Amino acid sequence: MEKITSFTIDHLKLKPGVYVSRVDYVEGHEITTFDLRMTSPNDEPVMNTAEMHTIEHLAATFLRNHSEYGPKTIYFGPMGCRTGFYLLLAGSYSSSDIVPLMKEMYTFIAEFEGEVPGASAKDCGNYLDMNLPMAKYLAKKYLSEILDNITDERLHYPA
Repeated sequence: MEKITSFTIDHLKLKPGVYVSRVDYVEGHEITTFDLRMTSPNDEPVMNTAEMHTIEHLAATFLRNHSEYGPKTIYFGPMGCRTGFYLLLAGSYSSSDIVPLMKEMYTFIAEFEGEVPGASAKDCGNYLDMNLPMAKYLAKKYLSEILDNITDERLHYPA
């Protein structure tokens, strides 16, 4: 069996950033999968499920309600390794195309106040596993350390 694309990236060289993971075609339509890598794999601690779950709820809500990208958002969710998230958008994009959107989204998360959308027993299968303060901290960290001054090496997978 062949390795899937994401397992062919050298995770020893991979740093936090915004990467195009792959572009797929579904019935002639392009779908771009982004790797939103928030922590350095195998180098720094992974995120805990509570903050990842909170980021997922906030980001998915933000994206689905976005005036431009809402109709193009197919999926936003966590990586199993807990080092980042996947974002799938209808269309063909480069990593730099979505940096403004990611700044907007992570600012929304970093500044969010109130009840996390969907954080109730009626709306979510594990609503108690949430950590808004840590989600806000991680969003601020990703904004300040990566997104605000993103370099080309953080927009393209390492060779």
